[in-house]
Amino acid sequence: MNLADYRYIVIEGPIGAGKTSLARRMATRLGCELLLEQPAENPFLEKFYGDIPRYALSTQLFFLFQRVNQLQELAQIDMFSNTTVSDFMLDKDPLFARLTLNDAEYDLYRKIYHHLQPEAPLPDLVIYLQASPSTLVERVKRRGNAFENKISEEYLWQLADIYTRFFHQYEAAPLMIINSENLNFADRQEDFDLLLKQVEQMRGPREYFNFGI
Repeated sequence: MNLADYRYIVIEGPIGAGKTSLARRMATRLGCELLLEQPAENPFLEKFYGDIPRYALSTQLFFLFQRVNQLQELAQIDMFSNTTVSDFMLDKDPLFARLTLNDAEYDLYRKIYHHLQPEAPLPDLVIYLQASPSTLVERVKRRGNAFENKISEEYLWQLADIYTRFFHQYEAAPLMIINSENLNFADRQEDFDLLLKQVEQMRGPREYFNFGI
């Protein structure tokens, strides 16, 4: 399938996997709509990384409402004439909630989630970027965002684990799993071109590519 024939492409992965860089570059290549998470708009996020138990619920609910609003805007786009590339999917919101909230908070979150009844269009393709927890830690430290400096290595290990378990069972849309350990989509043209080639050569509903190893 030609890359331009996809209407809705989602790129996912834990913090540091490279999903936003790839989404930006892919949208530029295709000349299409770009839908990105806006973590800087969350007033609780920096405090969350410093004290997860205290700020988890407020942080999670802000992201939930933000993502629902963004996907409502997406629903208004003519997806038959415009391709959209996004760096998040709504399905991950409950993953983060289960990881960070205590039982009572998670119960409240689920009630709010079901009350909102959020809907998202089904992607034509999901690209899941994997990397080892140690690589995620190194990348987060290297990019030097002030609020991310508070992220603990334990949290990144837990995050990588829930992503792995989620996508191990994911069957809702065609899925390409890519080990991004030795890839740099932002700075290396050959890495980006190789990814696009693999996407266009995809034959089944689920494929795994392990580059540069």
